[in-house]
Amino acid sequence: MIMKGKKGLIVGLANNKSIAYGIAKACSEQGAELAFTYLNDALKKRVEPIAKEFDAGDYVYELDVSNEEQMAAIADKIAKDFGKIDFLVHSVAFAPKEALSEPFMKTTKEAFRVAMDISVYSLIDLTNRLESVLSDNASILTLSYLGGPKYVANYNVMGVAKAALESTVRYMAVDLGTKGQRVNAISAGPIKTLAAAGIGDFSQILKWNEANAPLKRNVTIEEVGNSAMYLLSDLASGVTGEVHYVDSGYNVMGMAAVEKNDEGKTVLCWDVK
Repeated sequence: MIMKGKKGLIVGLANNKSIAYGIAKACSEQGAELAFTYLNDALKKRVEPIAKEFDAGDYVYELDVSNEEQMAAIADKIAKDFGKIDFLVHSVAFAPKEALSEPFMKTTKEAFRVAMDISVYSLIDLTNRLESVLSDNASILTLSYLGGPKYVANYNVMGVAKAALESTVRYMAVDLGTKGQRVNAISAGPIKTLAAAGIGDFSQILKWNEANAPLKRNVTIEEVGNSAMYLLSDLASGVTGEVHYVDSGYNVMGMAAVEKNDEGKTVLCWDVK
């Protein structure tokens, strides 16, 4: 199995509909041993059963990336219970509700700070905190979205945060490359997750992606998980600083797709059914 003998920490799992769950499943099926974090008591009830599903019931840790005490303690807990880890999955993003529902130009300084701190700086901070337990050839993976490099309606300040996250991946890749450690991102297509529920008109985004992507469908957490497993494994030992798209090809489109109407005429897919 590709990941046999590898240990990894999954940060930001919310439930079994999460992209992080798809990644955990793919890695586990290929032999990886896993540890998990949960944000708070409400999510603990969801994460603990998932951890048991992957035989990781003893390796579940509370971690709010904005909590200094928890961040300061995470490396020692991992070292004591789990030992060195070979990969880290950063599935953490947040912006205040009003920053997603109001026009982008109404974003407050505090909302901007929170979005950047939780969604971007936490990757840098967490990697630094785990330095003592990350193996020399560790692979670090974070999750992005097309709303970073391109405009996506209602994504607002999270788009700016994802753009910063992708740039962070490149700069981290250079700094950590001297250690042999790799840093990459996956830009997944829209998937109905807990995080996506905060994006306005998300159902329309799903329909539009399905209608206009080259594969004419949306992706699943299993498909994203398989791509993530590749990037986390030794199969991708020569890959770092990359943003890998798993979106049925939607990112290559320069305009809406075309199709034939009932009269045989070519029309743009504006009216998404």
